[in-house]
Amino acid sequence: MHISEGVLSVPVLVGGGAIALAGTSMGLKKIEFDRIPHVAVLSAAFFVASLIHVPVGPSSVHLLLNGLVGLLLGWSAFPAILVALVLQAVLFQFGGFTTLGVNTSVMALPAVVCYGLFKPMISSPRSWVSLAGAFLCGGMAVLGGAVLVALCLALTGEAFYPAAKLIVAAHLPVMAIEGLVSALCIRFLKKVRPEVLELVYGNR
Repeated sequence: MHISEGVLSVPVLVGGGAIALAGTSMGLKKIEFDRIPHVAVLSAAFFVASLIHVPVGPSSVHLLLNGLVGLLLGWSAFPAILVALVLQAVLFQFGGFTTLGVNTSVMALPAVVCYGLFKPMISSPRSWVSLAGAFLCGGMAVLGGAVLVALCLALTGEAFYPAAKLIVAAHLPVMAIEGLVSALCIRFLKKVRPEVLELVYGNR
């Protein structure tokens, strides 16, 4: 879901950069010292998952794990995703530096929104409710990201309308995969490392 350089209009780039700056500032304030390793691990997971991608117009389709990152980090998803995108731009020329703010926003903002929406379900003592919340969070975060990418393209010009529609449609299968991955990860953590979830949902 990386938007390449030279595609978006200046107002869209500025707006995306402003959102990324605000979200990253909030996320950095939320990171406690002993949580830094968790943020680093999830940033690395996001980095690796995004490496294998299929080009779709001016963007690409690949696993994101932004929903899972949002579930486990909340607002700290912004700096985690930003660091991963910087490394991808430097090492593999994915996306770019002018679109860094927009790419961060379209992936991190849905993650944070889904964290807020599905937090009550994840923290539920009922296993099926928790897993359903994780599935929905993983899937909806991908959908939110695809819709935001489409919106950025549509705001840039009418010529990008077909590409915008294609990007949303292409990410529908990814939604189901990401939802399943998120649900399995939450199930695993509840069994093996429940203190991780207690730390996230007990202190925020």
